[in-house]
Amino acid sequence: MAERRITTPLYLRMFTIVLACVGAVQLLNIAFVVLIGPPLPRIYTVEQVAEALRRGGDPAGQIVVTPAATARNEDNARTVTLRKAIARQLAVPVERVRIAGVPSPRPDGPLFGPGRMRRPDVRQEILLGGFSVAVRRGDGSWLSAQPVRTGFERWRIGALALIVASLLAAIGFAWLLTRWVARPITLFAEAAERLGQDPRGAPVPLEGPPEIAHAAKAFNEMQRRLKGYVEDRTIMIGAVAHDLRTPLMRLALQMERLPAQYRPACERAIAEMDAMISAATDYVRDVSEPSARRRLDLRSLAEAVVDDFVDGGGDVTIVSGPKLVVEGDPISLRAVLNNLIGNALRYAQDATVELAEVEGATEIRVRDHGPGIPAEDLERVFEPFFRGERSRNRETGGVGLGLASVRGIVRAHGGEVTVLNHPDGGVIATVMLPARRDRPA
Repeated sequence: MAERRITTPLYLRMFTIVLACVGAVQLLNIAFVVLIGPPLPRIYTVEQVAEALRRGGDPAGQIVVTPAATARNEDNARTVTLRKAIARQLAVPVERVRIAGVPSPRPDGPLFGPGRMRRPDVRQEILLGGFSVAVRRGDGSWLSAQPVRTGFERWRIGALALIVASLLAAIGFAWLLTRWVARPITLFAEAAERLGQDPRGAPVPLEGPPEIAHAAKAFNEMQRRLKGYVEDRTIMIGAVAHDLRTPLMRLALQMERLPAQYRPACERAIAEMDAMISAATDYVRDVSEPSARRRLDLRSLAEAVVDDFVDGGGDVTIVSGPKLVVEGDPISLRAVLNNLIGNALRYAQDATVELAEVEGATEIRVRDHGPGIPAEDLERVFEPFFRGERSRNRETGGVGLGLASVRGIVRAHGGEVTVLNHPDGGVIATVMLPARRDRPA
């Protein structure tokens, strides 16, 4: 076996993903800070505010002027200067002007630091942000002016766009990285599913992270042992059946010496034993020989089997329906249909075959209208050499390996088979085959 290539452990891959995602988010945050930057407040001059109060509105639409019952005033070094400037523009006493929402200047700030308030500065006659300027009219009412609040300035739109772009980029990045990490697990799961559908399938490749490769190695070892157990059992049954033919042949030769009145009974017993040995040999061949899987139309196969029984005089019908494609061995699946339909005709003299696709799987239902099966025998019908017909007559009860062979073939195809009593009478056998899965190229 070739040396397995050393790959990165799964936990390191997970750590790499988390680290990469965190780093990507931090890079996006840095890009947000660099590209957007702090928002710049809109600047309003004292002359602009006074003109809006004088006209009762702002033609530019940047200031909203509304009547007010009262007005709030904040006293600080900045508002005192602004009140005087606005009163001067409106030619009203400073007592009739009130200003709020203007932050108090820092004593050591660059705009209103020591000595700056004593010198005229145009920057002392501007307003920023969410201020409120009110002037009392002659009738005692107040007229208030405030900046327009759009709620969604340009910088907010840019910030939101960058956040959305960052979120989409992070989602795409995380999706790609997650797929990269989960791919070995997905491949392992698909290989295990294929193994369930075909126990003789190829072993799981020892690829991917060490954890997955170790699990695949253990899985392959389990598969090898299970196949060995099954093969040993079937080989033993085949060997016993083959070796029994020699003493059976001796018995047939010795039977010639028996009196004539004893020969018929002995001949029937030997014939029944020979039939059981042949059935055991066929059973071993059915469950042990590798089958050739290919895509096939299951409905066409079922119709051909039904036609064979009808040509032989059997009361068999098939419900029409669409084409159903499965992947399997046509010879083995034909044997399944022959066994189920043959059982129905043997015990009930009629059979109805129906094929359908249920939840992605393909179902084969074979129903008869006979007396049914006793409840205590339903769990035993798949046991080798079990016959529900108590007379032990080989002509009516068979050998008892038909349903055992059916279960072995169906399970080799990754499916399951059940036999139940139908509520309206008779027996219904249901074969569930997995849906055909297209393998990636």
